[in-house]
Amino acid sequence: MEEEILLKIRDQETRNYGFNLLVREYQERIYWHVRKMVLDHEDADDLVQEIFIKVWKNLSKFREDSKLYTWVYRIATNECLNFLKKKKRRFFLPIHDLEGELAEKLTSSIDPSTDEIEMKLQKALLKLPDKQRIVFNMKYYDEMKFADIAEITGTSIGALKASYHHAVKKIENLINVD
Repeated sequence: MEEEILLKIRDQETRNYGFNLLVREYQERIYWHVRKMVLDHEDADDLVQEIFIKVWKNLSKFREDSKLYTWVYRIATNECLNFLKKKKRRFFLPIHDLEGELAEKLTSSIDPSTDEIEMKLQKALLKLPDKQRIVFNMKYYDEMKFADIAEITGTSIGALKASYHHAVKKIENLINVD
């Protein structure tokens, strides 16, 4: 599918169609990637729109030295981190206050049928630094390979494995404390 999308995007006559294919192919995955970071549906929805606008504007800069989906994920990841950084600055929130705000959104937006362990996991994830949370989400929920996560984040595989390991240990400790 990725090759078909790239063929369409490269051709000026089918570029719009290719972009529509790209959005259809990645929109849901990108939404959930973003949603796991910002938690709020409206924020995630807005961010996804901004991400695909940025993808559209930068398509000509895509050098094809990486996979299309990792390039899109990189844009999405950077937008998430920028959004969270702006949110902290905008409200002059110390980290723990933003964590509290996100925990409140988590509690109000989570499906009532969600089991207690998943809720504990989600609350523990909020206590992780943003970059660790992204790595954990991509590995655990999106089941990405470390090589792809490295491409997306611009981090070495060794550093990612260490980050993931630290995240897992922190989560285990947090879940066992609650």
